[in-house]
Amino acid sequence: MRQIVLDTETTGLDPREGHRIIEIGGVELIDRRPSGHNFHEYINPERQIDAEAETVHGISNALLADKPRFADIAERLIEYLRGAELIIHNAAFDVGFLDYEFSLWRGSEAPQIADLCTLTDTLTLARRLHPGQRNGLDALCKRYGIDNSHRTLHGALLDAQILADVYLAMTGGQVALYLDGEGGERIGDDKRGVYRGRVDVERPRLRVVRATPSELEAHQTRLKEIQKASGSCVWLGALG
Repeated sequence: MRQIVLDTETTGLDPREGHRIIEIGGVELIDRRPSGHNFHEYINPERQIDAEAETVHGISNALLADKPRFADIAERLIEYLRGAELIIHNAAFDVGFLDYEFSLWRGSEAPQIADLCTLTDTLTLARRLHPGQRNGLDALCKRYGIDNSHRTLHGALLDAQILADVYLAMTGGQVALYLDGEGGERIGDDKRGVYRGRVDVERPRLRVVRATPSELEAHQTRLKEIQKASGSCVWLGALG
């Protein structure tokens, strides 16, 4: 299974206003493991970056002056994405920009993301798993114990790497299993590894507290009341 976790940075919020992509970052997962085959490009948008956008990602026009245009990297991007499951947080934003860039490059003959990939939106997934809660990337990092302390500004490749960790935690079931408080042996090589603990055979025996005769009688009476009210009580049958 091949998946691409992807993020973009842009000159502004809406491609319909002529805003462009200035950075693309992709992290490849093969069978849910990072392969190391990442995609990262800064792109000259051939227009000015909105001041509000620059405060978010810190990318300036001066930085992008000597970078390739989208048309220069489009073919490589298509080959990188083709046939993969594309994983994006708030996918409508990034896909809208990517489709717009492809259309500027090739017009009506341009491929669209839907032609190249299947798509999973982790924002939609997070809202389904955590309804009514904050589901931005920072909130999900906190919820799943993902370290994002190095994320002082948005960056396409950095955010894709963080999102890959979040996605794997969101979809991998239990993140870690501790069988004792310390001294456990870790099994596995990622954040979802299972921990096998050593049991202390010298620990004191656990105290067993048994019900008194009066408590047993009260319990039996209560079960009979349940059976009378409902017509059936499986616990009463088990005790009989």
